[in-house]
Amino acid sequence: QVQLIESGGGLVQAGDSLRLSCAASGRTFGSYAMGWFRQAPGKEREFVASISQCGLRAYYADPVNGRFTISRDGTKNAVYLQMNSPKPDDTAVYYCAATFRYSDNLRAAATFGSWGQGTQVTVSS
Repeated sequence: QVQLIESGGGLVQAGDSLRLSCAASGRTFGSYAMGWFRQAPGKEREFVASISQCGLRAYYADPVNGRFTISRDGTKNAVYLQMNSPKPDDTAVYYCAATFRYSDNLRAAATFGSWGQGTQVTVSS
């Protein structure tokens, strides 16, 4: 099972930019589809973005589409979430996730079997 460690969270003002990183252990990073999910206080965990094993398919939740970009770097075994123009509603703990499955449903949390511990993102107005 792959180990995932997120970093890059913190306090940011609305309209600024922030990049989250997720480092994956192991030598089979290219076999994993990767995703980002988030959970705000009192709310359920929700899908943010995901990217396929080859990196050719990327998916975004409607609230972040056009503002956030997911990418992956196989040379660094890492996946990133570039957050542009964040809003206070983006405040949440952000989780990195991975799956070996070649799934058509990379928006569902149930597709992903490995999870990081999360990194807090707070967007002030």
